[in-house]
Amino acid sequence: MNDWLTQVAAHPFYEFSIILGFAAILGMIGKILKQPLIVMFIVLGVVVGPAVFDVVQSKENIHLLAEIGISVLLFIVGLKLDLRIIKSVGKIALLTGLGQVIFTSLFGYFIGLALGFSSLHSFYIAVALTFSSTIIIVKLLSDKKEIDSLHGQIAIGFLIVQDIVVILVMIILSAIGNDTGGALSAEIFKTLISGFLLLAVSLASMRWIIPPLSNFLAKSQELLTLFAIAWALLLASSGELMGFSGEVGAFLAGMSLASSKYKDVISSRLVSLRDFLLLFFFVNLGSELDFSVIGSQLYPALIFSVFVLIGNPIIVLIIMGRMGYKKRTSFLAGLTVAQISEFSLIFAGLGLAVGHITDEILGLITLVGLITIGISTYLILYSHQIYAKLSPLLGIFESNKGARENNVNISSLSYDLILIGVGRFGSRIAQALDKYPEISYLAVDFDPEVVKSWRADGKEIVYGDAEDPDLLEQIPFNDARFIISTVSNVDQSRIFVQSLKRQGYQGKVFLTAVQEKDFDELSKCGAFKVLSPYEMAAENFYNAYIKMFTTK
Repeated sequence: MNDWLTQVAAHPFYEFSIILGFAAILGMIGKILKQPLIVMFIVLGVVVGPAVFDVVQSKENIHLLAEIGISVLLFIVGLKLDLRIIKSVGKIALLTGLGQVIFTSLFGYFIGLALGFSSLHSFYIAVALTFSSTIIIVKLLSDKKEIDSLHGQIAIGFLIVQDIVVILVMIILSAIGNDTGGALSAEIFKTLISGFLLLAVSLASMRWIIPPLSNFLAKSQELLTLFAIAWALLLASSGELMGFSGEVGAFLAGMSLASSKYKDVISSRLVSLRDFLLLFFFVNLGSELDFSVIGSQLYPALIFSVFVLIGNPIIVLIIMGRMGYKKRTSFLAGLTVAQISEFSLIFAGLGLAVGHITDEILGLITLVGLITIGISTYLILYSHQIYAKLSPLLGIFESNKGARENNVNISSLSYDLILIGVGRFGSRIAQALDKYPEISYLAVDFDPEVVKSWRADGKEIVYGDAEDPDLLEQIPFNDARFIISTVSNVDQSRIFVQSLKRQGYQGKVFLTAVQEKDFDELSKCGAFKVLSPYEMAAENFYNAYIKMFTTK
């Protein structure tokens, strides 16, 4: 069968058809296994490469598509570079991001030396281990609706720091790769000057050219998307011509559009294109892997994978614990760095291109990527269950200073009502409660920005998460006559009611259900009443407007 596939793939159109067919099949398998596409794309590269079916024949075409894919990826990263996220979570994002990069690279370097790798190879391996996958983490946190949580914002914050670090590393690597015998320091200086010029062009465009141009182009979303791709590739090409990697130019192109009011439209339309083109990056990578030499790297790959899966989260736990964050917040944020990213593979590819590393080292880093991305996906998906099991052991990482999440002392206060979750539905309930000042209530929410905003308005609110087993230890619930939870997750609501029962709570509990099938289950678990936001909205509409037509 291999010979037949190889013969059919001799025609580029048939070759690409076969590759995309394998991609669709592996994508469906990944969906069943709950694996991100990146893992399946790496497997795809191996399957269509010489190690299995040897389908890849048009290597130049695939390499070109791979370069465009990397440029689009870096463009989207730059497009989403929102420094306000770092500001919103304070210095924790910067200190955790830099601290994790420094400690991971330092320990990874010494592990590499201990395993017998050269100093230069150990450096590349160590640096590759420091970068976590922004794409995977954002996707998983979004699916779990935890992007706005404190640990989600902290994770996104130090991922931004990592992205900035990897761009700087790529600039330096490009300068080293361009060194043709002259002084390396002079080459680095030249590259940095070129980088500043490209940055100046980006900033000038951001200020004077892109706003009016994007307003004009936005009349046609297709034209706006076309302009974004052209701008990304133009600056990527300029980056190459000016002496450093095109990835840096693409990143700056995205950053120049990050302040545009159309960035979300551009990003949403480019995500599918990014995923499609990245497929060819991993096909290109897999087709060049030599499994005759990778087999010898299995043992060190397992060692480095264990270090990333366990060491990286522990580093984050230590740093955040020392800064006064609770063990739960630190643990959930730490799990997000338990893998290496697509940038690690791009970084390794650049190292191979300039002759600093060998195919064996590239294969080693790829194996670590496969292992850590695959396992960490499940770690993040089941992070709360894992925390429940490990919670008693994590107390050593919690500082005695007290947690930053609760900077107000409410333990000695009492309230008539406690409202958990002040999103759209919860905030409406709060507005209704504000009409009755004789009712005292305490709000609880897991979005630090919401907490900050409510406190600025003089309202009583604390940071807390309904999934946190320790939530009841943080709020004075015993004297409250009512507890209203607007969390619509059935499992979380059931566990929350069970916790209240164990604590001997005697008041009435209101739960929230969005789907009809959840009503009976929540009613059986002990809720006094199950609220339906849609049903209540319909009743309000009827009382306010429909009655006008039915009464004479």
